Amino acid sequence: MSTLADRPNTALMVIDVQNGVVEGAHERDQVVANISTLVSKARAGGVPVVWVQHSSDNLVKHSHEWQFVPELKRDESEQLVHKTFADSFEDTNLEDVLAAAGIGRVIVSGAQTDECIRSTIHGAMVRGYDVTLVGDAHTTEDLSEWGAPTPDKVIAHTNIYWENHRAPGRTAAVQSTAEVSFTD
Repeated sequence: MSTLADRPNTALMVIDVQNGVVEGAHERDQVVANISTLVSKARAGGVPVVWVQHSSDNLVKHSHEWQFVPELKRDESEQLVHKTFADSFEDTNLEDVLAAAGIGRVIVSGAQTDECIRSTIHGAMVRGYDVTLVGDAHTTEDLSEWGAPTPDKVIAHTNIYWENHRAPGRTAAVQSTAEVSFTD
């Protein structure tokens, strides 16, 4: 139902699941395990997996912090998008990657909920994509000492507002890892 013509396919996005991003993140091990399950399901269903990797002053390219977590292994045949802004579409080749594969629906997982995940799900929707957020496969760090809600509340709030998000001709949804199916 996306507004993108001739783009019936789905892709799984794995955003910023890097050592320096998820170290100390809320329920890190469970979220990474859920993302691993999603990657396996996507591969088994022949669905493209698109990996997004952030770099910045704190995530210097090729450093340990910049690397994907060791529990997740990107297949060399899978697309890798490098970014420097929160929205995975901003100043990257992500749109070209998705267009070339006929992708009109993205299933989103990764980190951080309150920055790159939120920016990317909104960025995808305004560009015409149907967007499913995997509610138990995104996480964030605890920023409550600076006035933010605790991570569990940030994640819960993001899931609540995304499952109720609407836009003409596009769908927003939240599913658990167990609910996501790449064969339907």
